[in-house]
Amino acid sequence: MFASQETQDRILLTVAIAAAALIHVSIAVSQVLLGLGIVLQLLFRGKLQFPRIWIPLAVFFLWTALADVLSPDPWGGRAQIRKFFVFFFIPLIYGVFVRQFSKVFYLMMAWTVAAGASGAWSLVQYMLHFRHATYQSYVGQRTTGFESHWMTFGALQLSVLSLLLAQYFFSNRRMPVWAYASVALLAAAILISGTRSIWLATIPAALYLIWFWRPKMMLALPVILLAAFFLAPPTTRQRVLSMVQPKADVDSNQHRFVTFRTGLEMIKAHPWLGLGPEEIGRSFNSYVPADIPRPLPIGYYGHLHSIYLQYAAERGIPGLLILLWLIGLTVWDCIQGITRLRGARSQELFVLHGAIAVVIGILVGGIFEYNLGDSEVLMMFASVVALVYAALNHANYSAGLSPSTETVSK
Repeated sequence: MFASQETQDRILLTVAIAAAALIHVSIAVSQVLLGLGIVLQLLFRGKLQFPRIWIPLAVFFLWTALADVLSPDPWGGRAQIRKFFVFFFIPLIYGVFVRQFSKVFYLMMAWTVAAGASGAWSLVQYMLHFRHATYQSYVGQRTTGFESHWMTFGALQLSVLSLLLAQYFFSNRRMPVWAYASVALLAAAILISGTRSIWLATIPAALYLIWFWRPKMMLALPVILLAAFFLAPPTTRQRVLSMVQPKADVDSNQHRFVTFRTGLEMIKAHPWLGLGPEEIGRSFNSYVPADIPRPLPIGYYGHLHSIYLQYAAERGIPGLLILLWLIGLTVWDCIQGITRLRGARSQELFVLHGAIAVVIGILVGGIFEYNLGDSEVLMMFASVVALVYAALNHANYSAGLSPSTETVSK
């Protein structure tokens, strides 16, 4: 016989928060807890609850499967099919917080602790290994926190930074002072990591939040950016300047130009279903334009370093449009929810604004990097999407509207 409803809710809440927080610490443990949470939901409630975002998600899965089946090597693309497992964060997080939305405060605390610990470790890494590194050696091997790669690390740090700022700006429930002090820690970790795509993504994400909080405070952002530049280590300042003054033998500017041109050729050749999942790296050399000199610039050619090029070349232009439909629907629902809340501070308002900032960071960073190709980033994104619909459901319930319009049980 199962435990009482209260005990079941407490167990599911604990597992969901642990699974989401450990995205920043250990992907393996996080996914084990995700699986456990899904099993417990089925045992305790007999079903999984999906918000309406399940429709574009299901279409995206089916299109990916079709692109894989019709590719030259369907078995070789199975990794992208398996990766859909991480989207079970949506029914896990949604199913828990749609019933206990006030507990989103504790999830935010857990994310702050986990991301803060990863950020702090990255600063220790810098002091121990990279403080006296040359620019060339640092670009090739940077701080990663608890993650395996600096791109993944930076994207996760930015997601929590965005949510933390949104919580301070728009929530009616205050976190401890040390939690807000983590903003400086996360920002320093992002700066020291030397990841240009994350830097470029941080600016519009922060501008969005500041604009809807106190627009006049946007005037302070250029001052903060200039101060960060002059206070940063020499390698970081060189990395900033490399956006306009790259070193051909070190920086990836030329490499990204090659992947961009090659990606366009792939899309022209296979506009509907793409080359197939996991086919980009195997087929890359066959699509490099003839006018690009050989040998190619140093860099990684296993993917196209852009979510827009990657999904269109791998799964066809419809595959990219379906993904953008999923993201666009989430943002649209956030905007609708924010409009209904009319600016009153609440946990719902912080989640909706924070989610838009997270999406801005992913979309801008995705111009320059295949960030959603990292399972950790995808897991964090799925968790935030789930929170959006839990917030909307709770806001509708509080306003006396039917919450059932937001929920589908499977």
